[in-house]
Amino acid sequence: MPSLSRRPEQLRALLSRGNLIRAPSAFDALSAKLIADAGFEAIHLTGSGISRTMGWPDIGLVTMTEVVDRTRIVCNAVAVPVIADADTGYGNAMNLMRTVREFEAAGAAGIHIEDQVTPKRCGHYEGKELIPPEEMALKVAAACEARSDPAFVIIARTDARGIEGFEAAIRRVKLYREAGADVVFVEAPESREEVERIPRLADAPVLINMYSGGRTPLISTADLRAWGYRIVVWPSHLQRASILAMQRALELLKREDVSAADDPDLMVSFAAREQLVGLAEMQALERRFLK
Repeated sequence: MPSLSRRPEQLRALLSRGNLIRAPSAFDALSAKLIADAGFEAIHLTGSGISRTMGWPDIGLVTMTEVVDRTRIVCNAVAVPVIADADTGYGNAMNLMRTVREFEAAGAAGIHIEDQVTPKRCGHYEGKELIPPEEMALKVAAACEARSDPAFVIIARTDARGIEGFEAAIRRVKLYREAGADVVFVEAPESREEVERIPRLADAPVLINMYSGGRTPLISTADLRAWGYRIVVWPSHLQRASILAMQRALELLKREDVSAADDPDLMVSFAAREQLVGLAEMQALERRFLK
């Protein structure tokens, strides 16, 4: 498995190709392993998904240390670069500088930070508030200065589209790019036309969030690639799919004849699960070192 210290370089190499990086969103180590095993080159670690695994909505209730701990677990479980959701950086520019160092130490290849006030809200919720663009630009500059590895990727997100309008969102990400952001991210564009225009207007590598059921129309990866996007993430797909699968399994377990819950179309085999988590490799190590 590649060293954690090389993950930022891995992500930079993917970005340098100029092609679209498809990074489904994990919320724990098991979902991250599934993404890697499916052949994806990068993983997005969703802050909203982490929040919901803890039983909370995405309204800024999860702390930096909790997300960093999850990031460390995920990064140690896979060999592909992980882009972590660092929300607002958990405070002002000084807080953000510590945040960058903590995510670097945890093994992330990069983070995205946003221009909402702290505590933030999900980008597809109502009631969001923004900090001034000049303050966010200083936070981006502080994040870039704080990283010990210059390859660590800083992604600057704006939530201005639903508050100040599309043109203001473009002005913000251009400012954040000037402040040093490696990639920019306009959250929740509201039409296909807006999605198409963002990479051209931003004049920077752009990440897009395909959030099923949110404000943004779902766009094919072929179109996103043609329009010049560099990273696409799907923050809720895997978690929502797993919730539905668990609900269906629980309905079967409530029946008198619980053998119906052993349906192979409902769940993977015992062997497949153990293969995913590397049981055979651990058993081989046990045979070598445990006498």
